[in-house]
Amino acid sequence: RNGDGRAVLRSSVREFLCSEAMHYLGIPTSRAASLVVSDDDVWRDQFYNGNIKKERGAIVLRLAKSWFRIGSLEILAHSGELDLQRRLLDFIIQEHFPSIAMNDSNRYLEFFSTVISETANLIALWMSVGFAHGVCNTDNFSLLSITIDYGPFGFMDSYDPNFVPNTSDDERRYKIGNQANVGLFNLSKLLQALNPLLDPRQKQLASQVLEGYGERYYIRFTELFKTKLGLTGENEDDNYLIAFLLKVSLLC
Repeated sequence: RNGDGRAVLRSSVREFLCSEAMHYLGIPTSRAASLVVSDDDVWRDQFYNGNIKKERGAIVLRLAKSWFRIGSLEILAHSGELDLQRRLLDFIIQEHFPSIAMNDSNRYLEFFSTVISETANLIALWMSVGFAHGVCNTDNFSLLSITIDYGPFGFMDSYDPNFVPNTSDDERRYKIGNQANVGLFNLSKLLQALNPLLDPRQKQLASQVLEGYGERYYIRFTELFKTKLGLTGENEDDNYLIAFLLKVSLLC
């Protein structure tokens, strides 16, 4: 893509502040350990409108439990490196999913089910604070379901499901109201990458688990919004109230 791989100071400050804010909001995220300003000049077209300006470069030192992404498994499956993919997946499970027994023949299925649940939880948490990631591709989706790779993200000032913080996202694929659907798409790509390691029965079960993603997301989304509204217990009108308030917010 002819990129130089450099970050500018303004985006680095944004990432530093946002990742720390997300942490203290209780949302799983990478952290910013330090920010170093470079003496090198970087030329950037901030709004992709042909207006290129000189900016200061910077480096953010990021911290996370792991940087493995859905794309980490996708690339190995695509190139047919199944032995390496299996070894990597076993390492990830052993290091980061201690509840899954390594001698369990269904460990990859259990792993997939866990990632589905945690991804649904993460996106529901994003929605609960009006956070739009901006670039929700499989390379930016953590297998540990933490927020990583802060780029053209943004927070809604007022409720708008069509809010797009990424000025280069002309098709609005990653608009805030589509994040849950993009999560499903990314998880389907994860299943596609895992399929060569699953037997026919496990493939069928994994597909069934994936079908339950939408319900898991909606349950968590509803829980978070009920908490915001101070609603306790279960009432069949709760979901209607949440939908009504969001609709009213859209009109305001």
